[in-house]
Amino acid sequence: MTSTPSFRLSRRALVSAAIALGAGTVLPTAAAGRARAATGGGAVRGRDGSSGTGIIDCAGWGAREASESVVLLAGRPERIIVHHTATANVTDYSLDRAHELARAIQTYHMDLQGWIDTGQHFTVSRGAFVLEGRHHSLAALNAGDRLVRAAHCVGQNSVAIGIENEGTYMTEQPPEAQYTALADLCAQICRQYGVPASEIYGHRDFNSTACPGDMLYAMLPKLREDVAGRLGSTEPVPLPRRRPVGLPRDWSADPVALADSLVEYLPEDLLGTVRVR
Repeated sequence: MTSTPSFRLSRRALVSAAIALGAGTVLPTAAAGRARAATGGGAVRGRDGSSGTGIIDCAGWGAREASESVVLLAGRPERIIVHHTATANVTDYSLDRAHELARAIQTYHMDLQGWIDTGQHFTVSRGAFVLEGRHHSLAALNAGDRLVRAAHCVGQNSVAIGIENEGTYMTEQPPEAQYTALADLCAQICRQYGVPASEIYGHRDFNSTACPGDMLYAMLPKLREDVAGRLGSTEPVPLPRRRPVGLPRDWSADPVALADSLVEYLPEDLLGTVRVR
């Protein structure tokens, strides 16, 4: 998600200013259920009845209730925004790790940032598990005609789906399986909501941040093409309409030095010991 500790807090803190009151339906918070042992707590169903990407819902990873009612907006999202969590590139690809990550992110967002729930709609772990982030995001995706208002990108929280990818991708690419899961999820979102594959962006396209990392950002043209292929298109994907807004002034120009300085942005007591490659 972020860079140095001070910047990590400030970048995400900016998001809260963008969550303006808007027209929508207020949904009651979903009770946090017991974490399931299976790899999915829910699955996307296409509007045509077809099955889609398996997604672990909030109850499946043991989410807390949101502190306030989640707002469900009328209308579909216009785009997808890709993020990275700026956490360690662990070699623990297990389901338990994915659940632990989701719980840690929610705790960080609610208790340290003061948000009502997890900021993003979905999270893809390094082990290629896809998890629901903010409550009701999966149900809204299943319906295909509503969007949960989130907190992942200033100015885009009411019009864009946010996907966090576990890891830091400034100097290395995500694992192949994680990338495949991301592409599958993006294709399902595009299919459900009628979003063109060209409308897949990185966080830095809208805010002054290095997210989702230089390497993952450089993969976005391939991601758009791969998503278009999953949607059955053989035509070239048009270039996105937006260009990066520019990196933050304090962002290091030396990617090696930057990689050496990065640490787990989540407090250690939230996520426990991690194994870094």
